Amino acid sequence: MQKEQLLNLLDQQARDAFEGAKQIALEKGGLLTPLHVVLSILQSPLLGSVEDQVWSLLQAARKAIDAKDYKGAVGHLTKAVQELPNDADAHSMLGYAYRKTNVFDKSMEHYQRALKLDSNHRYAHEYLGELYLDMNQPDNAEKQLAALKKACPFFGKCEEYEDLKKAIDAYKAKKK
Repeated sequence: MQKEQLLNLLDQQARDAFEGAKQIALEKGGLLTPLHVVLSILQSPLLGSVEDQVWSLLQAARKAIDAKDYKGAVGHLTKAVQELPNDADAHSMLGYAYRKTNVFDKSMEHYQRALKLDSNHRYAHEYLGELYLDMNQPDNAEKQLAALKKACPFFGKCEEYEDLKKAIDAYKAKKK
């Protein structure tokens, strides 16, 4: 297959990255290598703009959560996970915002996605445990506490573990 045929199979961003890589190789006076392609992609303004957009969305979501504007946070975080679908933190935050708006099925979906991406994501375990308490499933909350005990770096002691333990204890005291 000729170079032109291969380039026609690529989308515009990939063609631009390839052209940028060729330019870097020419400037360095050498052959085109995979390193030149990587450098070209890293210098791409698109890469920075997507990261900047997602960072702005996450910051806006944090501000909305701090202001207890959970619906606003859902909007920002939904856009963030669309841009970065493999970001466990964004999924965990979105699960939290959904839980605070009592949309438990969506909350569960995003906590589970966060844990699929990072099985030791401490916030996702803590918040999923709290969701289970909201859904009157304390046994499942206890399972999240056990998972946190394994995920916490200091022999099972971390803020997330302590917070979920307090929530479980309060739940049990209320049920007595």
